[in-house]
Amino acid sequence: MHDLLSAPFFADLSDYFQALSKRLQSASILHLHAPASLEGLLAIGQLEAACLDSGIKYTRRFFPAKSHRPRDETVAFSLPTKGLAVYFLPEEETWALSDLDQEEIIKLVPLSTRVQMGSKNRQHLGAVDCVLQATALASSMAPNGRRVRSLRPFASLGLWLRGALDTSFDPIHTSLRVHLRDEGTIRVVPLTEVPLTATGMIPGLSERQCGKLRKAWPKMDLEQRTTALSELILPCLTHASLSTPRLEELVWKRMLNGDESMDLASQVFLVQQVWPGTHDEAKMHAAKLLDQWLQSGRLMMNSEATG
Repeated sequence: MHDLLSAPFFADLSDYFQALSKRLQSASILHLHAPASLEGLLAIGQLEAACLDSGIKYTRRFFPAKSHRPRDETVAFSLPTKGLAVYFLPEEETWALSDLDQEEIIKLVPLSTRVQMGSKNRQHLGAVDCVLQATALASSMAPNGRRVRSLRPFASLGLWLRGALDTSFDPIHTSLRVHLRDEGTIRVVPLTEVPLTATGMIPGLSERQCGKLRKAWPKMDLEQRTTALSELILPCLTHASLSTPRLEELVWKRMLNGDESMDLASQVFLVQQVWPGTHDEAKMHAAKLLDQWLQSGRLMMNSEATG
C-alpha cells in the first residue's frame, strides 16, 4: 500500500494526522463513537480494523444519526475517565483545519483540502471526508495489518456518498480512485466489465441492452466499445436525478475489489436500500454489519448480495 498521508490531497493535512496517529497509538484505550449510518459505519470500521490488527483496546458506540435526531439536537460529547474518545462526524459541513479545536476529545469532521491535477497542474479544492481520514489513520497505525488491508478498497465510499459528485467533478474522489488503482488495491473498469451490478442505479438504463452489450464486449475493439457504450447511456442523460459526474463514474469507472463480482458502488447502493429507518434498528443493523465486514472484508450481508 502507498502511504495515503503522503498523497497530494493530504499535503496540507499530513502533519496533523501524523501527530493524531501517534496520539491514538499511545492511548490506553480508544472510545470510538459514530452515527448509526452507513457513513458512520464505513469510518469507524477502518479505525476498528487498525485497533484489532495492532492490539489497541477500544470500545464502540453508535449514536443517533442526524436523520434520527430532533432538528435542534446536537451530538452529546463525553470525556472518558480513561483513554481517548474519538467522535466521527461525517454529517458535519466541511471545516478548515485551522478551525478545529485542539481538545481532549478527537472530533473527525470533513476537512477542506486542495490538490493539483491535469497537465497544467491546476489547483482544485475539495474535502477529505471522515472515511478517508480513518483509512489514512488506520494504515499509519497498522500498515501491514490484515484487516486494514482488507478494508482499504472501501476508502473512497465516504466521498462517493457525499453530495459533491451530485453537482460537479470531485477532485479528491478522482485522485483517491487513481491512488487506489495504482497501488493495486482496486480495479477500475467500465460497466460492461462488471459481472454483477445492482439494478436501478442508473435511471433510464436498459438492463436488457446492457446485458447484450456485456456479452458482445470481449469481441469488440476500442472504437466499437466507445460507440456502443455511448449509445447505451444516451437515454440516461435526460434524467436530472443523476449528475453527469456520477453517471460517468457509474458507466466508465466502476471500482472492483479483487475478485469480487459486484462493484463497490453497487454494494453501497444495496446496503442503502435496506438501511433501517429508526435509530434502535439502525444501531443494531450497523453493529451486525460492521462485525461481518471486519471479519470477512465484505460489506454486504449475504442476503443483500443480489442485484
